[in-house]
Amino acid sequence: MANNLLQGKKGIIFGALDEKSIAWKVAERCHEEGAQIVLTNAPVALRFGQINELAAKLNAEIIMADATSVEDMENLFKRSMEIFGGKADFVLHSIGMSLNVRKGRSYTDLNYDFMLKTFDISAVSFHKMMQTIWKLDAINDWGSILALTYIAAQRVFPDYSEMAESKALLESFGRSFGYHFGTTKKVRVNTISQSPTMTTAGSGVKGFSDFFGYADKMSPLGNAPAEACADYCVTMFSDLTRFVTMQNLFHDGGFSNMGMSPALIEVQE
Repeated sequence: MANNLLQGKKGIIFGALDEKSIAWKVAERCHEEGAQIVLTNAPVALRFGQINELAAKLNAEIIMADATSVEDMENLFKRSMEIFGGKADFVLHSIGMSLNVRKGRSYTDLNYDFMLKTFDISAVSFHKMMQTIWKLDAINDWGSILALTYIAAQRVFPDYSEMAESKALLESFGRSFGYHFGTTKKVRVNTISQSPTMTTAGSGVKGFSDFFGYADKMSPLGNAPAEACADYCVTMFSDLTRFVTMQNLFHDGGFSNMGMSPALIEVQE
């Protein structure tokens, strides 16, 4: 049900790949709530994803960009402002990829070149994005910047490998840049720590399906689905949350505050 929460607003969504992507769901919900959207992803997404289908559905422009390239970031935001006829009101960073995980390297045998690339793609890209927005003055006052993260930034999930450090760095960038954006431009910056979600990227993590079930039982409300995360993002982009900034917001059905759940204990007679 649409409530026109984003009527007249303009936003840029990073990371929509296919219908399983949280960013895909966010783009759809933002459009339903009245926003004009620009979609962006790495050039490889055109070959392996369905971003063109989403763009057609939302009547949205696609600007391909490598999020690790400052030049691509500058081109993205300059072109977006041309398309919008002004600045953006919100931006979603939904980017994460570990070369070590993809290559099956264990945490105790990391390739450090891979690790640095992981950090660049999954975390430093968030700073590059925000620094580009800052320098180009590409977002309106009281705008909203979000990035998606995961509780592995605070707790140990062994198979998540160095993505855990990536998310910790991402969250730190959100707090630090949130100060500067808040005091100077009245723009808020937050991260959303989402439940395990059956996305194309998430399902590539070793043992993901087993952990998905574990988290679902541990969480009083169950795992938060991608659609619910999209609703939360819409709320954070709207004017209803204008004074929420520099926060890491858990959207996980209560998982982050649980110690033990009876649902996980097998009763043996």
